[in-house]
Amino acid sequence: MKHIYLKVDVHVLMEPKTKMQIPLIILVLILQSHILPISHCKSIVKNLPSFSGDLPFTLETGYVGVGKREEVQLFYYFVESQRNPQKDPLLLYLIGGPGTSGILPFLFQIGPLKFVYTNTTRTDVKLELNPYSWTKTANVIFIDLPVGTGFSYVNANESLKNSDSLAVTHAYDFIRNWLMDHPKFLNNPLYITGISYMGLFVPRIISYIYDGNDRGIRPKLNIKGFLIVSPLTDKFIDFNSRTVFAYRAALIEDELYKPAKENCRGKYINVDTNDTLCLNSLKPINESLSRINIPQILEPLCDAQADPKTICRESIYEFSNTWANTKSVRQALHIRKGTVENFQLRNSSISDKLGDSHSIYYTHDIYSSLAYHRQLLTKECHALIINGDHDMTFPYVGTQKWIKSLKLRVETPWKPWFVRNQVAGYQKTYSKAKYSMKYATIKGAGHSVAVYKPEEAMVILETWLASHTNSTK
Repeated sequence: MKHIYLKVDVHVLMEPKTKMQIPLIILVLILQSHILPISHCKSIVKNLPSFSGDLPFTLETGYVGVGKREEVQLFYYFVESQRNPQKDPLLLYLIGGPGTSGILPFLFQIGPLKFVYTNTTRTDVKLELNPYSWTKTANVIFIDLPVGTGFSYVNANESLKNSDSLAVTHAYDFIRNWLMDHPKFLNNPLYITGISYMGLFVPRIISYIYDGNDRGIRPKLNIKGFLIVSPLTDKFIDFNSRTVFAYRAALIEDELYKPAKENCRGKYINVDTNDTLCLNSLKPINESLSRINIPQILEPLCDAQADPKTICRESIYEFSNTWANTKSVRQALHIRKGTVENFQLRNSSISDKLGDSHSIYYTHDIYSSLAYHRQLLTKECHALIINGDHDMTFPYVGTQKWIKSLKLRVETPWKPWFVRNQVAGYQKTYSKAKYSMKYATIKGAGHSVAVYKPEEAMVILETWLASHTNSTK
């Protein structure tokens, strides 16, 4: 179903002098004669190439226009909860990078389908049901954000220049516009969720929502809180924590770590080029870590240059480029023709690199979200922060450091949590007034925790949601 929106001046409909109201039929003719470009459209997807039979869940894809003239068209995948969509929470899930398509969590991480391969060719793939999908307990929207990611695009003759700050505004406008177009979900508990780089975005988006509600902006969003997996929260704290994590994980020994700690005074990134003592101390550490798989330190490094036939988690993701660029897939997903000619799972012109603040297309202008975390402490807000304890991308030690800086009251001390009577990880809960935070690690997981430990990731989500929402079975 396609929706056409037209702004109509009420003064045109009522002439002050004659107070003669224009008949309804004339209003209809006015609407028909002033058709504007479609800003919102949605379609139900019944089946997908590489999946056998009809989809056993409700999948909707579409575009939502944002920006002053709705020049930005954000593409999304929406999956209704497979339990109770009328009452279960609504999650807006943001993928990291930035510049990584929502197809990644939809097909590889927490969505209802699993993208698998049967041999080493990129065309011989199939989709299977994911038994640990988050859609078993919640309605989930996966979005291609920022614009230029996945199937999202900018209308012709518009600039593609973008930034972190603008992407945050687009995300806020997206969820408001999407809910206006899906009013039946307005009363569902709303959570903004995401992973990795989105740790810089999510607290800001949440703050915008609370502020909008306080100012009476309609519709009022039923915001309850947020969830962030493996978050980048503060670029100094989180990148700097990699060296500390490597020491704790026995990847570097005392004879390397202690001199670096003393000579660098705890600062291991963005070192002054004149500080030769620190730089020389870091050199053997960097050499020791150069062949470590950063997202999961126990797994082999995926090195396509050394072995082009290597099949690992990261290389499997790229199979989606071939799949999403086929005509049948684009038709099934209802991709607008002539918008995105070549789908890329990751847009390298957007992705962040340490020390690289901007490109000609994108400016990385958010360096920390800690100030927004502090603002949220005054709200009735529930937070869940998750780390895989074998992730060196944004290690748990950095997360623990910035959580400690919030000076929250400890409600329950560090203790294990369980799945199938086995320790699945450890957790600690905090509070301040009406604000609450649960911090949890998942044992043995890497950066994308649901890839490495899918059942544990689903259990911690479901348990957390059930602890403060009215989800029903």
